Amino acid sequence: MAYTWKLAGTSQTQRFAERLAKQLQPGDFLALEGDLGAGKTTFTQGLGRGLGISQVVNSPTFTIIKEYQGRMPLYHMDVYRVGDDADSLGLDDYFFGEGVCVVEWASLIEDVLPEERLTVFLRTEGAEERTIELVPQGARYVNMCEEFDFDACTGD
Repeated sequence: MAYTWKLAGTSQTQRFAERLAKQLQPGDFLALEGDLGAGKTTFTQGLGRGLGISQVVNSPTFTIIKEYQGRMPLYHMDVYRVGDDADSLGLDDYFFGEGVCVVEWASLIEDVLPEERLTVFLRTEGAEERTIELVPQGARYVNMCEEFDFDACTGD
């Protein structure tokens, strides 16, 4: 089952993610998918705010992994350039660690991803609008999606 919403721009994307972050727990895993410019890093910035992170959250494109500390750690990864080296990066320490793991381009390392996860598809619709689709795998993520309050994200 998938849960889909229309978002009106960057600020609403960040509010959506900030609100979702309130439900996150240590060990949660989010797989982010979307074309370049679809809002994966924008989404993660909202998650960071929702986790109480005061640092600037930016793309880990060239560093592969960035760690931030809020009410729990946020492990933000961009695996676009990893290729077949995913196993050598020690990702399990992050995937099953004490924080929230967010992986951009996660489908590129599908073989090493946790079985239970929340996949977030971001798509641009016109100049500013986005469609966000949450695809939960596992009971925890299904409950998270069912309890999510989109109306709290819509005000500008």
